[in-house]
Amino acid sequence: MDKERVTFGSKIGVILATVGCAVGLGSIWRFPYMVGENGGGAFLLVFLLCTAILGLPIMITEFFIGRHSRSNAAGAFKKLAPGTQWKWIGYNGVLAAFLILSFYSVVSGWTLEYIWQALSGSLDGKTTEEFTTDFRNFSSSVVRPIVWTVVFVGLTHFIIASGVEKGIERASKVMMPALFFILIALCIRSVTLPGMEEGLAFFLEPDFSKITSSVVLSAMGQTFFSMSIGMGCLITYSSYFGKDTNLQATALQVIVLNTLVAVLAGIMVFPAVFSFGIEPTAGPELVFITLPNIFEQLPFGSLWSLVFFVLLALAALTSTISLHEVATAYIHEEYHLTRHQAAWVVSIGVSILGAIASLSFGVLREYTIGGLIIFDALDYLTAKIMMPLGGMFICIFVGTRIEKRILKEELTNHGTIPFYFFRTYAFVVKYIAPIAIGLIFLNELGVFSFLS
Repeated sequence: MDKERVTFGSKIGVILATVGCAVGLGSIWRFPYMVGENGGGAFLLVFLLCTAILGLPIMITEFFIGRHSRSNAAGAFKKLAPGTQWKWIGYNGVLAAFLILSFYSVVSGWTLEYIWQALSGSLDGKTTEEFTTDFRNFSSSVVRPIVWTVVFVGLTHFIIASGVEKGIERASKVMMPALFFILIALCIRSVTLPGMEEGLAFFLEPDFSKITSSVVLSAMGQTFFSMSIGMGCLITYSSYFGKDTNLQATALQVIVLNTLVAVLAGIMVFPAVFSFGIEPTAGPELVFITLPNIFEQLPFGSLWSLVFFVLLALAALTSTISLHEVATAYIHEEYHLTRHQAAWVVSIGVSILGAIASLSFGVLREYTIGGLIIFDALDYLTAKIMMPLGGMFICIFVGTRIEKRILKEELTNHGTIPFYFFRTYAFVVKYIAPIAIGLIFLNELGVFSFLS
């Protein structure tokens, strides 16, 4: 199986596919409103520090697990620690990816609805109240959101079924440059708006008095969320890396590009938001209500709305591909189905659970889990429990189970490339990262708020 395992066909394919794995709605939608809620530039500064100090070593660690095992997220732990309970980390990652894909596809489907509305002129001349009413009516309806969810799953399925090199890599080579191009174009438009200086100052100038323990924990959480840590994506993708791939350099390049997307998203959002006197903490409404309302007040407003929602759809698709691949690779390798059969199993399962999640905004709203509608419950379970636990135990596993000699050999390509800070890296992975992720986990569960 190892000898026959496919790999990405080029270095640029490795980088763009893995950046696509990390970049998604979390970077373009979640990051700006997290900045808005946590003090602007202060949050940005802490986020950048967390990315460098924690994000980079953990990404390298997941790359090690993936390439060294040459297996799917669950099979990796079976190979590296056969006959032990460590396999449950892998199962956690596969299940998290499947559950995230299910509700993520619902939001991804919404982007297609808004692309259609922008093309048909339905967004023209609407007031803020009309944007709000239309979004809530659409998201709570039965048929249209489910249709768009299934369409988005279908797009993802087509790329996954085409294979690693002809599907994932080829699509990433087109979508990632397009995503950067559109994002930069929207940034340029945003910084030409009147009064944009206040928005840039809010985003880029840190007010150190606003750095609190809550801001630090939120920034760490955003780091892991935006980099897809703990959900099996990085392990699965790195299992397709060639033996000559420089894991250290690839991780650094992916993190730089991922961070660049997040920063560009902030530059796109905050000048526009401040120019029109809108609160930067609008949360989910920022994407589907506030920003379209802003675009419609600009010259060629429908064109800018269309460009923006195409950007969101591309970002969502790069993420759904990586999430789908985690589950597909697992079923394909562990249950010995063909790639096409495994992809169909995942796509059908995701479509069914996605439909249920979509209906929780309308006819199934009264059916709750712990007081949360099904959609929010899936989000809570994965983002606040499964991902932090996955990331924490991955670090503990490599820090305590893997011999340093084996770890260093893999990360230096058997001594052919240097790793200047290996001891520091190993210390961070074994001690610092698990503690930091544990703090995030407790914070997300509200333990610190309860104690205070």
